Amino acid sequence: MSNLFKVSEAASLALHAMLLISASPGQSLTTGQMASAMQASEAHLAKVLQRLTRVGLVRSTRGPKGGFVLGKPSDSICLLDIYEAVEGPLAATTCLLGRPICGGHDHCMLGGFLESVGEQARRHLAGTRLSDLTQGGPGRHEAAQENHPD
Repeated sequence: MSNLFKVSEAASLALHAMLLISASPGQSLTTGQMASAMQASEAHLAKVLQRLTRVGLVRSTRGPKGGFVLGKPSDSICLLDIYEAVEGPLAATTCLLGRPICGGHDHCMLGGFLESVGEQARRHLAGTRLSDLTQGGPGRHEAAQENHPD
């Protein structure tokens, strides 16, 4: 059965890692620091960070003073960029079964509800920038400051 909006563990790690990195301007955060702050698997987070590095959302530096920093300014990175770096394009959900058996959109038992939820999710992710969450903008995320690894 299809999900209305799915956030996998990998996507969740990516979103939270980017928030931690964004909340630490001028600092490089290690995989270990972030995994500890999120109480997550360091190995899984490392794989997620590789994907984020590949698309340029973060930059990595090796060595004892190495770690991760943002690949571009936080006001130019939206949550949709992060989500899609891990999950691929956010596809619209049009049927709970993943295949219309009710005769298409006009006859769906839920009407346009599924499309509406999907569009709301897309708009929210596309309209929320990392800077909004770390610099007091709309939807400020207090946990970014509370869980900030020192």
